[in-house]
Amino acid sequence: MKVYHHINDFTPVKNAVVTIGTFDGVHVGHRKIIAQIKELADAVGGETVILTFFPHPRMILNPEDESLKLITTINEKAKLLEQLGVDHLIITPFSRDFSNQSAEDYIRDVLVKKIGTSKIVIGYDHRFGKDRQGGLTDLLKLAPVYGFEVIEITEQDINDVAVSSTRIREALAAGNFELANACLGYPFFITGKVMRGDRIGTQIGFPTANIAIEEQYKLIPGDGIFAVKVLVKGETFTGMAYIGSRPTVNGHTRNIEVNLFDFNQDIYGETIRMEFYHYVRGDMKLNGLDELKARIAMDKEDILAYFNKH
Repeated sequence: MKVYHHINDFTPVKNAVVTIGTFDGVHVGHRKIIAQIKELADAVGGETVILTFFPHPRMILNPEDESLKLITTINEKAKLLEQLGVDHLIITPFSRDFSNQSAEDYIRDVLVKKIGTSKIVIGYDHRFGKDRQGGLTDLLKLAPVYGFEVIEITEQDINDVAVSSTRIREALAAGNFELANACLGYPFFITGKVMRGDRIGTQIGFPTANIAIEEQYKLIPGDGIFAVKVLVKGETFTGMAYIGSRPTVNGHTRNIEVNLFDFNQDIYGETIRMEFYHYVRGDMKLNGLDELKARIAMDKEDILAYFNKH
């Protein structure tokens, strides 16, 4: 897959089959759309093109609202789309100027001139252009003028999938990873670099890798203990993750840590991928390190039992 970080970097391709969206999470609903554009492109000897935006439009149009957290970072999204066999990913920097284009300017200048759209697969409710006034009606009206075909994703098709990025975010916030992962079509994950901590875990026999997440907009699950699998240097290990401010040791900052089972390697500075499978319990303040050690031992047994059943 070729990735372009601006629409101006893209050269139109023959028989471009295009879809547009934020594709946060690249969930099973998105995968249905991608399968459709691949099928259409194969039928005409064309190439698939996804047009997405970064930053997310809400970050630009409502900068004071910091509540939006995304299921996938832009790099995670690109990797997932590449795995699905997309030919071209255009990551357009979203700006107020871009959002102020009229619907026809957007169709003519972006979809036709910049991309060379032959077919566009689009949701019945997709909006674009100034004040989000453009939509399916504009595309259908201008398609014969500019020589492209519109394939509508109907409301029924979207509802049949019964998946949305919002629903997945809500499931993750509630610790319902079983639902979230079913909607995603893969385990929710975070990626980050392993940093040095204060080694309290090592003192009590459960050494942890502290994970730093660079992207502030990345969705992080609520505090607690989780059953996870971690990809480290090409190998996958089972483990238990902790997210929280470590109230037992009077911590003040929110940490993301993971204890890997049957693991004894120095991985400081490594970038790891941690997949979430099950919420074990919430965070709690315990009476000292001995009680904390005993509770973590119980958590480990719970996690091993979970993975043995699944």
